Amino acid sequence: MCIFLVARSLWYHDVMRFFFTSLGCKLNQAEIEALERAALGQGHQVLSDPADADWAVVNTCTVTHVAARKSRQLVRRLRRQNPRLQVAVVGCYAEMSGAAVRELEGVALVLGTGDKDQVIDRILALEGGAASASPMVYADPIAMPASGRTRALLPVQDGCDNRCTYCLVTIARGPSRSRPLHEVLTEAQARVEEGYQELVLTGVHIGAYGADLSPASSLAALLRALLVHTSAPRLRLSSIEPWDLSVELLELLAEERVCRHLHLPLQSGCDATLRRMGRNYTTARFAALVDAARAIDPDVAVTTDVMVGFPGEMDEEFECSLRFIEEIGFSRLHVFRYSSRPDTLAATMPDQVSPEVSRQRSERLIAIGREHSRRFHERFVGRRVQVLFESGEAGRVSKRWSGLTDHYVRVWAESPENLHNRLMTVRAIQADEDGLIGEIVDPQPDLDL
Repeated sequence: MCIFLVARSLWYHDVMRFFFTSLGCKLNQAEIEALERAALGQGHQVLSDPADADWAVVNTCTVTHVAARKSRQLVRRLRRQNPRLQVAVVGCYAEMSGAAVRELEGVALVLGTGDKDQVIDRILALEGGAASASPMVYADPIAMPASGRTRALLPVQDGCDNRCTYCLVTIARGPSRSRPLHEVLTEAQARVEEGYQELVLTGVHIGAYGADLSPASSLAALLRALLVHTSAPRLRLSSIEPWDLSVELLELLAEERVCRHLHLPLQSGCDATLRRMGRNYTTARFAALVDAARAIDPDVAVTTDVMVGFPGEMDEEFECSLRFIEEIGFSRLHVFRYSSRPDTLAATMPDQVSPEVSRQRSERLIAIGREHSRRFHERFVGRRVQVLFESGEAGRVSKRWSGLTDHYVRVWAESPENLHNRLMTVRAIQADEDGLIGEIVDPQPDLDL
């Protein structure tokens, strides 16, 4: 369950020093940020360096075998940095491989996805404290001094009802569960009052938002409510499944405060592969959705995930997928290799693809993705874009600042001023596969973008 409850009073005699970190999806990051707020709300310290911490809380991922390995490596690395550190491991890897986690040196507490919101109370109980008496929905802004972040992740649901044949998420996180609208709105405005300029709606399957509520609602209705009831300068959708992209949701792309960016996981551009994956669409349907989005805004950014080496993906299927990807022309392509996960149907399928073939296919698609990104970025050269700046690197005279447009394009520009967490108008003067280089200009009432 995603962490929505935070106790604000200090129920414990001793102040603990916590280090929080996560791997994997945006929801994992949102959950770890909620735990940071919980610790701060109870009067504890949240540190940016594990070397000085009493406890580390690690929110883990197991979507691939690489993610599982990185989860183990992170625990070991933290212990090397601080041999006295006690580690609480929570989340999806802890849920699916609890026995393996408990064998790691320094691990003193293991909690799965359903119990991770109890981790602070459980830690303090181990330290001799008492459990919180009355947790409450966290509504007020709170200082997050260690984060330095400019975009707030706003969890709107957890879990998934899909049955993709390669995925452990349904097993690890359970069925889809939506947050009540009033909770989302309250938390959203709290993040705005903390100073965040952009809210990113996140979850495991955000397109399913509201279907389980009474009365039923939808992601489009939630987005409209956020536009009406919050003052967030930017609202961004995280990954949304193609079958959830409704006409009502597409129409909201025309709203000035809604980021013109859709992340639609394709997974494969071959219908035969999609059927084996258990994906609920065809390439023709996917292409029609992209066309509909571009009819509303020709410059809308469409990013995607593509898997290579799925069982049974012979050369013909891969070439079919590659051609479709080239036809669509995504603004960013995230390519990953199929990873066999226990307890999934795909793990039992015949014709498993060799790692070497998967690697070669991945390299080909990555090269195509880079070229498509360059082309997308080039269309903005000479135009003015609005950038939310995040960080800066010191130069000889000024700093080279980096930030994102609402199209999720990375932009660099120099300024002697502190641009952190500021929305600025930039004229793009150069493009490559990584983004845009620009110059700060006076804000104008009408942007080209």
